[in-house]
Amino acid sequence: MKTIKTALLLTALTLLLLFLGAALGGRGGVTIALIFAVIMNGGAYFFSDKIALASAGAKPITREQAPRLYAVMERLAAKANLPVPKLYLIPEAAPNAFATGRNPHHASVAVTEGLLQLMNDDELEGVIAHELSHVRNYDILTSSIAATLAGAISYIGYMGRWGMIFGGYGGRDNQRGGGLETLLLLIAAPFAALLLQLGLSRTREYQADASGARMVGYPDGLISALQKLGAYNQRIPMDVPPTTSALFIVAPLSPRQLFSGLFSTHPPLAERIAALRNMTITR
Repeated sequence: MKTIKTALLLTALTLLLLFLGAALGGRGGVTIALIFAVIMNGGAYFFSDKIALASAGAKPITREQAPRLYAVMERLAAKANLPVPKLYLIPEAAPNAFATGRNPHHASVAVTEGLLQLMNDDELEGVIAHELSHVRNYDILTSSIAATLAGAISYIGYMGRWGMIFGGYGGRDNQRGGGLETLLLLIAAPFAALLLQLGLSRTREYQADASGARMVGYPDGLISALQKLGAYNQRIPMDVPPTTSALFIVAPLSPRQLFSGLFSTHPPLAERIAALRNMTITR
């Protein structure tokens, strides 16, 4: 069911992009929107991992620097029949982690200094299993495609609004006096793309939690880790851009503004923990 939901959300983003292109330029607009999406997706496919690691300030970490991290990663990767990802350290006090890369053979996992310092062995194992589940489920590729589609929609909407202000866009709608409808679409489309992207991000977190718990064999370590992650990340800020913060196992900063639950890239921690406690794992 979660796989079907992911496919539907990605399809909805693609259709929204095409619909926006058609509203601005008819059939030619659809073609331009498709070309734009292909170029952006190509860039995301090959370079999203490097961009995410650089934006988080992650640096490669050796076995000598983090023997416990390597031991946990190698044990779980072997258990999941996955190549061992490249490991990176983020010089941040808040405990957190994320995975990136286009497939299991080109994957990286980055953890913060705070994570290594604050997590016990069971909690660290739960976090790493969660991130390996993202790798195994190809969540990183999916989220990169979603992000680029949403970015394309937002960019086209932004350019279209400016174009209408200066009388340069509007396609056939303007010829029929439908400029107002087109303007409303240009405003609403990026907002709809954001909600679809958030829905996809939330779906993949629930799935990675469940897959990670099954990989370890019990949910207790991940439950304890999520509780600790939530507590510390409400108090210790992290300087990462929004596009990267969506990749972390928990939101680096807890949004304080109105409607924060609606616009958060992560499901509420209480709901994730409740779902893990309700799991039945056959040993």
